[in-house]
Amino acid sequence: MNSPSNAASDALGGTRILSTLLAGQPVAVCETREDPADAVLYPEEAVHVAKAVDKRRREFTTARHCARTALARIGVPPGPIPRGEKGEPVWPAGVVGTMTHCAGYRAAVVADAAAVTSLGIDAEPAERLSDPGVLDLVSDEAERAALAALAVERPSVPWDRLLFSAKESVYKTWFPLARRWLGFEDAHLTIRADGTFSAKILIEGPLVAGSELTGLDGVWTMRDGVIATAIVLRAE
Repeated sequence: MNSPSNAASDALGGTRILSTLLAGQPVAVCETREDPADAVLYPEEAVHVAKAVDKRRREFTTARHCARTALARIGVPPGPIPRGEKGEPVWPAGVVGTMTHCAGYRAAVVADAAAVTSLGIDAEPAERLSDPGVLDLVSDEAERAALAALAVERPSVPWDRLLFSAKESVYKTWFPLARRWLGFEDAHLTIRADGTFSAKILIEGPLVAGSELTGLDGVWTMRDGVIATAIVLRAE
């Protein structure tokens, strides 16, 4: 299996959002703003969206197309990426990966498990949450106060949406390691205007390299109408 020393990228639709954000990381990235005509599903995958609406099928199909393209960059032959019992993607042996999609954007990031322990990415439209009540559900008082201060510093950033996205990336990184739920209230996030964020895990975490996982560090960006967050937990 090849193990890229940089964020190997295949931008199917000419965009480089996560590719730029993860430059220098030992991962392979594939991202697109379109749904390629040649994107297809294996039967093991198609069953999961057999009754879904067209929009959902296209998102699901293109995300897996991106995943297979990224896997090829680290020497993994094409194959199905089914869903596990909790809806998580089941990656080939020796691989860690993560996928995301939102309106007008789909992406996948993969890596050799010898180099990276876990990955989490999320993409969201670069706009405020449509329901203001959602912020109260996904954040605590201290997080909301911090977002209010950031909004004064950089009012163009939809900080509530960014917090939501970062917590999604935290969960996607956490679940393959812990194999159990992590609620929005179970991680306290500190988001910084410099494009980084940290998560403090508030419940008992899994053992990673012999130590309990108590926190995660990530990066974020906003460009081309998309907010993207990412966590790369490197193997020690």
